[in-house]
This record gives sequence, structure tokens and C-alpha cells, in this order.
Amino acid sequence: MKTPIAVTIAGSDSSGGAGIQADLKTFSALGVYGASVIAALTAQNTQGVAAIHDVPADFISAQMEAVFSDLEVGAVKIGMLSRPQTIETVAIGLVRHRQTKVVLDPVMIATSGDRLLAPEAIETMRRVLIPRALLITPNLHEAAALLDAPVATNEANMREQGEKLMVLGARAVLVKGGHADGAEAVDLLVEENSVARLVAGRIGTENTHGTGCTLSSAIAAGLAKGLDLAESVRLAKAYVTDAIAASDRLSIGHGHGPVHHFHAWW
Repeated sequence: MKTPIAVTIAGSDSSGGAGIQADLKTFSALGVYGASVIAALTAQNTQGVAAIHDVPADFISAQMEAVFSDLEVGAVKIGMLSRPQTIETVAIGLVRHRQTKVVLDPVMIATSGDRLLAPEAIETMRRVLIPRALLITPNLHEAAALLDAPVATNEANMREQGEKLMVLGARAVLVKGGHADGAEAVDLLVEENSVARLVAGRIGTENTHGTGCTLSSAIAAGLAKGLDLAESVRLAKAYVTDAIAASDRLSIGHGHGPVHHFHAWW
């Protein structure tokens, strides 16, 4: 029996709640072997991002070559890529290594409000990376930034923006409504011929650090195990909801603490 393998290409979070660290925890929690390509280092904690150090593009390429030439990768999750050159390097690597099960989380702003993506990198992401993605997972603010449009205020707007993002080349879009108001957190999975509504009750907690990273990596874990996209998204939503609900069992830092990736075990 083959071991399911997923790779995260993202930034490192020194406090362990988001980025590469959250992705690897999620893969492990969901029974998938995780490998990584580190695209940036952050000096970060639950209160904010103090500094970002970008990994040189040639070293990102070398990491991708090392991982993909040896491991039988079932899915790829892409997170924080802060510079145009980094984005272009990753896109070239995906093509070279024939990766099609790609979940792209267009990380732009951290939970703390710190900007993680240079403005000039947005156009590069639209042009070279979104067309390589099976799924992109923007929140309301990220979807608006990618489209240079106002932030969606209702589900009709969310669906419309999801459809517009598909025009950029992604085969599916998960528009995340977690930043909206209301008693429910509603996400819309927009595909070519369908729209699925995923609903969870809104959980009153400040411990939401890494939720976007965790959701996208949970979807990649499902794809790596051979599940279809809709089922991968459904199970990932359930996992993240439970991880948020259990987050107050942890006491980490003085700001937005992490979700509880291993809530089922400890």
C-alpha cells in the first residue's frame, strides 16, 4: 500500500501556528506524510509578524527538485509566496514535475493584519500560478484583491467573484466567508458546473491563527489520499471547524493563538 504524500510550498512560521508548521501538523493529523519546500522565513508569533526573509529563488528550485524527484507526491499545497520571482520559480517547478493536484492559498495578510504579499506579486500570481491550480482558497479580502474589486458582502457576491476567479484559469475556487458577519461561517465551492455551500456555526474564539493554512493543507491531504475535490473540501471544512472549536484547550502566546491541530489526540 502506497503512503499518501503531500508537499507544502510556503513560508515558515517561527511560532508554529501557521505556514509550513501548520501544514505539516495538518498532514500528520489526517494520516498523510508531509514534505516541505520553504519559500520564506518569518519572525512571527501570535501577536504579529516582525520580519520576513525570502529564500533565494534558486534554492527554492533546488528544494523542489530534491523533493519531487524522489517522493511520489499526491498533492501540493501552496501558501505564502511573497515575491514575483518566488511565484514564477514555483510555477516553473510545478510544470516541470507535472503536478496537477495543486491547492493554492493566496496568502496576503496574516491573522494579525500584517501584509505577507508584496503588491507587485499579485499580478504575477494571477498570471502564472492561478492557472496551475486545481483549487484556490481565497478569503473575502483575498478574492477582492485578486480581482481588484470591492469585498463581497453576501453569498451572491461571493459566487460571482468565485466565477470571475475561475476565468483566470483555476479549475475551482473555494471562497471562504469566515471573515463575514453572522452566526454561520459559509464557504462556497465554485466549480465549472456547480456551486456547493459549506456551512459551519461561527465559533467565538480569538484562537484563529493558521486557519487558512490549515484548511488548504487539509484539502491537499484529502487529494493525496485519492479523494475527489468536493469530498476533500467537505472533510477539510469539518476538520478545521473542530480544530477551531478545540483551540481554547490550548494556551499559546498572548495574541491570536493557533487552532488545535491534534484535537482528536490530546
